[in-house]
Amino acid sequence: MALIAALLPQLVQMLLVLAVAPLVIGTTRRMRARLLRRVGPPLLQPYRDLARLARKEAIVAHSASPLFRIYPYAVFAATWVAAALVPTFATGLIFSWSGDFIAIIALLGTARAALALAGLDAGTSFGGIGASRETMIAALAEPAMLMVVFIVALLAGTSQLSEVSAFMAGPTVGLRVSLGLGLVALIMVAIAENARIPVDNPATHLELTMVHEAMVLEYSGRHLLMIELAAATKLVAYLAILACVFLPAGIAAAGAGPAALLLGVSAFVAKLLGLAALLSVFEASIAKMRVFRVPEFLGAALMLGLLGTLLLFVSRLSQ
Repeated sequence: MALIAALLPQLVQMLLVLAVAPLVIGTTRRMRARLLRRVGPPLLQPYRDLARLARKEAIVAHSASPLFRIYPYAVFAATWVAAALVPTFATGLIFSWSGDFIAIIALLGTARAALALAGLDAGTSFGGIGASRETMIAALAEPAMLMVVFIVALLAGTSQLSEVSAFMAGPTVGLRVSLGLGLVALIMVAIAENARIPVDNPATHLELTMVHEAMVLEYSGRHLLMIELAAATKLVAYLAILACVFLPAGIAAAGAGPAALLLGVSAFVAKLLGLAALLSVFEASIAKMRVFRVPEFLGAALMLGLLGTLLLFVSRLSQ
């Protein structure tokens, strides 16, 4: 019984990040449409789209290898595991020991590599363009993300996200310039990694600008369902990282009772929807940049992370 009681919150967390992922996408689409004075799709439209894809036949290109069918499931599995390891409504869950910041980045990198290989597999020009652009973004986004990890790990003394979240919720953190720089860098990386404006526009299929959509044009049916659900889960993963590190209020402590866990679930969903709304406001307020400006955007994120790390080192040496 004790093992079941320990496994149950972890199972709830795994299902929660999967269940709310389409809702977050629906919130961003609806909010952005309203800000642009359009009606926009219903909030539950992403669920309907996924259900429609589940009913459709999966068409595979003749030039694709047998791995073409496996890549969508690999992308989804790696992304789901990464999102499920991020503390959402409670810390100290049974698998929290494996929720290391660096391990989560590695899982997301594995999903990205599988998606890039999927874009190359069919041998189309669009897939090659999307894979090359995705690789370029990853080459700059991952170092910036690691700089954020260094900032957080140096402050908390660990890169384990449950312990980081508990530390950030404590009274000893205070306001730090290094944390502010790390927050801005993490937001910039999250925008780039999730193919959002200004790096990419998920609502268009223009061959000169698209990144994510170019890699998945050859997929359909249940394969496209896995990729779309993985993309939504990836956005939830980054928003959950932002919430647990920089907005830890409401997260239940290890060993908390059902009331605290329920409060943590409510707080997590509220934070997700709030961050999704802020993302919509940002996207409606800024134009998409040209592709060759993306390295400058991510280079700025890398410099902010590096500057935050250096400031943290300097402040520690002066104490």
